[in-house]
Parts: sequence; structure tokens; C-alpha cells
Amino acid sequence: MTRVPLYLRSRIEEVRKRFTYELYESQKLPDWERFAITWIVLMVFWLIITSDLTLQGLALGLPATGIVAYFMRDFLTDDIRHSKHLVGKLLYFALLYLPQYFIIMAFRLLESNIKVAKHALLGDIRPGIVKIKTDLHSDTGVTILANSITLTPGTLTLDVVKKLDGTYLYVHWIDVQTLNPDKAGEIIKGDVEEWLKKVFW
Repeated sequence: MTRVPLYLRSRIEEVRKRFTYELYESQKLPDWERFAITWIVLMVFWLIITSDLTLQGLALGLPATGIVAYFMRDFLTDDIRHSKHLVGKLLYFALLYLPQYFIIMAFRLLESNIKVAKHALLGDIRPGIVKIKTDLHSDTGVTILANSITLTPGTLTLDVVKKLDGTYLYVHWIDVQTLNPDKAGEIIKGDVEEWLKKVFW
């Protein structure tokens, strides 16, 4: 009797992993796009650290970053969603998505600093650990979400656990307003998760 639920649980977990893997493969960027994005990012980084825009500097930087990008293309871009053309994707990311993320985080940092200062002055702190669910599947997306939560004063991501029905984050919260995972998630994650879902799968 006790082995049947365990067997079913194991089978459901296998199906879920298979579904997640197929979803990931269907949204994965083609090889050349991963290489191009990695090369562009590394070349920009090269220009920033060398500050050398001469022909000699470019002649050295282009092949050097190209070789590194060929071997490291999966490291930076493996979790990016496959959508739109490469040029459109880069423009969207540089001109729309990235500034959007900085604006969201700036407002969240300001809001959280004010709240933490208020709690410290009034002494009405109710700390606790809450569990929230994320709709992100990729390791990169979940990592950025966890770090964004940790950067916000008053919250600290303690652990990430992948379960049968999704991925959960355990967060230390300075002012626990609810233990409901959905409501707590809405308050803690804010708009950050919605932004990450536009870029990462």
C-alpha cells in the first residue's frame, strides 16, 4: 500500500521533468544566436576594461572574445527565451528590459529602505520565514530573482527548493504580513518576477 503512492509520485516527477526539459528545448536559442550574444557582451566588456578603441585594440579584442564566446556561449545565454529576431532581442534588452529592471529595483530598494527604517524606529518588527512559489523554471532566472529579493532590505532568500509542483523560495522576512505562499509571493516578488519571465524561461 505504501509503495503505490511513492511509485506514482516518482512517475509524476519523471513526467514533470520531461515536460520541463521539452519546454526548455523548444524555447532554447539557436547556437549562432547564443554565440553572437555572448560575443557582443564580451566585446563590450573588453572595450570597457581596456578603454582602447584603436584598430590594434579591436584587432586583438575581436578574435580573443570570439574564441572565448565560442566555448562559453552556453554559460551566459542558455536560459534566455527564444523570441523575436536577434537584433530586436538585443535592442529590446538593452533599451527596454534592462532599464526597466533597474527602475523596478530602484523603486523597490527605496520603498524597502523606508519600510525597514519605519520598523526599526517604531519597533514593530515581526520577523519570520515564509515560503513563496516562483513560475520561473531556469536556474539563471531563479538565481536573479533570489538575489533581487536578497538585495531588497528586509528580505533575505535562504533556500531554493524544486518540488513536484514547482520551485519554492524560503525567504526571511522582517515583517511577515501573511503565511499564504501566493499572497506573500505577490508582496515580496513584486514586478521583478514578471520582468524576469520576459527574458528567461
